[in-house]
Amino acid sequence: MSGSSVLTPDAQLDLRGTPCPINFVRTKLYLEKMPPGGLLEVWLDPGEPIEQVPDSLTMAGYQVEQITDCAGYFSLVIRRPVTVA
Repeated sequence: MSGSSVLTPDAQLDLRGTPCPINFVRTKLYLEKMPPGGLLEVWLDPGEPIEQVPDSLTMAGYQVEQITDCAGYFSLVIRRPVTVA
């Protein structure tokens, strides 16, 4: 997860204040509607959301491209795979 390349998300989803596992479910549903290879930026609260959601997305076959600490929340950039398993 290098900060040297700039990723431009195709869409953004603000899930601050959304509890687990609802935030994972909403992220996954949004990603499923995106075109293959699309990038989604998701804003998550610190604590359980940032601890659980990235791992859950990786296990579901999505690629977490970037995690950024934005002082008070976290920004996740996730790529929808080109081929869905």
